[in-house]
Amino acid sequence: MWLSNFRCEILQHHKLTGRKTRMNRLALSMLLPAIAWLGCSNLQKGAPKTAPSFVIILADDLGWADVSCQGSVWKTPAIDALAADGIRFTRAASNGPNCAPSRACLVTGTDVTRHGIFTVRPAARGKKKNRRLEPPRTEHKLKPEAITIAEMLANHGYRSAHIGKWHLGADPAEQGFDVSIAGDQRGHPKTHLAPWNLPHLEEQKQGTALADALTDHAVQFIEQNADQPFLLILSHYAVHTPVQAPPDEIAYWANQLPTEKKKRHRYAALVDSVDRSVRRVRQSLEQNDCSDRTLLIFTSDNGGHEGFTDNGPLRGGKGMLFEGGVRVPFIAWGHGTGASERVSEIPIQLSDLVPTFLEMAKVPTPQEVPLEGVSLTRLLNGNGSIPERDLVWHFPAYLQGYTALHGPWRTTPVTSIVRGPWKMLEFHEDQRRLLFHLERDPSEQHDLADQQVELVHQLANSLDRWRKQRNAPMPRPINHR
Repeated sequence: MWLSNFRCEILQHHKLTGRKTRMNRLALSMLLPAIAWLGCSNLQKGAPKTAPSFVIILADDLGWADVSCQGSVWKTPAIDALAADGIRFTRAASNGPNCAPSRACLVTGTDVTRHGIFTVRPAARGKKKNRRLEPPRTEHKLKPEAITIAEMLANHGYRSAHIGKWHLGADPAEQGFDVSIAGDQRGHPKTHLAPWNLPHLEEQKQGTALADALTDHAVQFIEQNADQPFLLILSHYAVHTPVQAPPDEIAYWANQLPTEKKKRHRYAALVDSVDRSVRRVRQSLEQNDCSDRTLLIFTSDNGGHEGFTDNGPLRGGKGMLFEGGVRVPFIAWGHGTGASERVSEIPIQLSDLVPTFLEMAKVPTPQEVPLEGVSLTRLLNGNGSIPERDLVWHFPAYLQGYTALHGPWRTTPVTSIVRGPWKMLEFHEDQRRLLFHLERDPSEQHDLADQQVELVHQLANSLDRWRKQRNAPMPRPINHR
């Protein structure tokens, strides 16, 4: 008990002081694993065996339509089977249109105005002559005082692992994860084929797929911790660029999809590596007799890269606040998913996962953490729903285009809001507002702003209040002198 309390006091001191020197961070990162090792058995014995475990399999840049149960041309049998046996959310969305803000919201349960990571730096992308505004500075890593879901569960008997892409600092271990493999500040690997040169990830046979190696460690973690509550985030680098796969796998998809371009064969093979991972993780949970008390979430951090995939029928893709950029596959399977409704059209965001896990684990929310999301527990078990609410995305940055259809920009600074079936985007360069009815027009092709003037006014006022309440960073006019 004294070890647990000592670890808690050190963590709390670190959070409150917010010390940022390299020496303090290094000392803390060396001390905490030693304390965790000494007190691990004592800590775990105090946790009730009935407490649920949590697994998140997080794909990178996997679009909403990149799984075959939602329309892809390539097959994802393991993901489809998970959806058939679980609950599939067709209007799930990330909290940002690219990697870092989405992942920060997922692990903290807070929004971009709290942690300050609203894009992958720099915020001023593209040619300066085409920018009419100066975007605010974005953070590129979590601050020391940020509290992750791993830290929230740590003092309640949970052992945690983060395996794969982190993109939120030097090491997930600095944010409370007991096991940290292959994650640092980088947003993508140099290669998906061994050797990878990633931290704490031993090399395998040359040409081995990275997703397979990461899954090896995830399966090992499950086997070692099956008899106690745990948190596992398997955060794939796939299907982020570079789009690569072993030659035999590319050849297989070339045979399966002969009319598709070669780059699509590579992409399909990379998607398949994620599908294999889902199958292996599910099998491991079942074989180690912990599937009935483990909630498994499969999802992605943002929409698909339009240079390789088609997000249709959704508009746009990665880097945009149109649905193709933020709507993601989301499947819940296992513990607590007893609802009779197996496909849900209720809008949710990735920031809902932290409050969901806390409620299921019966762990109180830390008073200093302003959670943005709501618990999905009653929605998953069929004992109720979630309250009606607005969903907001804030992206005060520029992202340059990478296809001819984009032109110079994928997006300029923009904020958007969803209220029921309605969605409004407000672009800050010219205060242009677009309004869509997502149930009748999921492709966002018919702007109804001129026909719904009063609703646009109401939504605009709501966004203005939201930004003021949170002191949201905003772009400023450029001083051309």
